[in-house]
Amino acid sequence: MAAFIFDLDGTLVDSVYQHVLAWHTALRDCGFNLSVWKIHRRIGMSGGLLMRALTRELGVADVDEAMAERLAQRHKEEYLRLLSQVQPLPGAIELLQELTRSKVKWAIATSGALETAKPALDMLQIPSDIPIITRDQVKRAKPDPDLFLRAAEKLGVDATQAMVVGDSVWDMLAARRANFLGVGILAGGYGEQELVQSGAYRVYADPQEMLQHLDELGVRDD
Repeated sequence: MAAFIFDLDGTLVDSVYQHVLAWHTALRDCGFNLSVWKIHRRIGMSGGLLMRALTRELGVADVDEAMAERLAQRHKEEYLRLLSQVQPLPGAIELLQELTRSKVKWAIATSGALETAKPALDMLQIPSDIPIITRDQVKRAKPDPDLFLRAAEKLGVDATQAMVVGDSVWDMLAARRANFLGVGILAGGYGEQELVQSGAYRVYADPQEMLQHLDELGVRDD
């Protein structure tokens, strides 16, 4: 039976747009003006790559280390201010509980740092023995596959035995690069065609729909 490695933001918790708005505010406070939709297209990347992509959109040279730290700090502060708006996606808790009940291995791998990811993780009622991989634990985050490979290692499986569940093209690209099967979730704002073209084997609206179709992914009671 396959194991599952879940992204966090936009996959299990409804937090993508809070991250987008937090980056928008951080950029504005540091003197940059960038459309919200352009920021959204980069959510799911590692922080460093996201910063590089955003500055490229702005048509400016890479920001220096001090500015990068200031942007990251303002993003964190603003995201935590918006945290009361963040909730588990429909069916997320029930999906994880069903996998545990069915003795299916699963882990969470997020490109966010532990400090900003922990509040969302706490919402999901995750058992203490579930592997949680954050940006702090790997050299490179998405679209590199390091997060997913580390999660598979913690689960004791290889890429042919695990599916990566994510909401962005960056999740699917990272999964594809390491030969994981990708499962797309639409709750992060990417379209079905985009997710399929970047490697998704199946696409579901949210965790609730995935829960209702677990048999398609090899999870059965018999």
